[in-house]
Amino acid sequence: MTPPPPREDPASVPTEPAVPPTVAGEPPRPTREEAEDAIRTLLRWAGDDPRREGLADTPKRVARAYREWFSGYEEDPMALLQRSFSEVEGYDEMVVLRDIRLESTCEHHMAPIIGRAHVGYLPSGRVVGISKLARVVDAYGKRLQIQEKLTAQIANAIQDVLQPLGVAVVVEAAHQCMTTRGAHKPGVTMVTSRMLGAFRDNRSTRQEFLAMIGNPRQTAVI
Repeated sequence: MTPPPPREDPASVPTEPAVPPTVAGEPPRPTREEAEDAIRTLLRWAGDDPRREGLADTPKRVARAYREWFSGYEEDPMALLQRSFSEVEGYDEMVVLRDIRLESTCEHHMAPIIGRAHVGYLPSGRVVGISKLARVVDAYGKRLQIQEKLTAQIANAIQDVLQPLGVAVVVEAAHQCMTTRGAHKPGVTMVTSRMLGAFRDNRSTRQEFLAMIGNPRQTAVI
């Protein structure tokens, strides 16, 4: 009698991330199998054969990669900031997190946006864990984006939840939709900023923040 196959350890079996509900009136979110079929169609449209050995598993790999690249849709940035701390011994100077790695995707061409974000705020009695600031950048970054909107979303979320005296966000990034296609201009970096509260109203506060992050040469305040 053939012995039964060994049982898999549940902890070792990869699980599919939960699919968030769709908005009322929208068609249901495609299944993973439908996504993989769409990738095979793109491979054929590009001129290759998705059945050949090197591409046979590409649809599965791309689908998994999309789950990671666009994981921000399954994060609530506002919820990330909800837990804050008031035991700060009266600290009321700015809090700045520099050089947060930014990985996003252009919503026009679905090409990578790679750069860094600098986030600062002036606390009003409460502070938030610094990892939460970085996670807010990721939550908005790992979506289809344009940089201007991304910059504003990060700043607005911090302002709305923490209610600080001011928020400053500067994003510096290279857009592969411009460097690898179209204009073909490598080495170009786009800089955007969002200044709220004291950072917008007080020039010295704004200049102090810019000096702390390295004072980007071109900053478009939106």
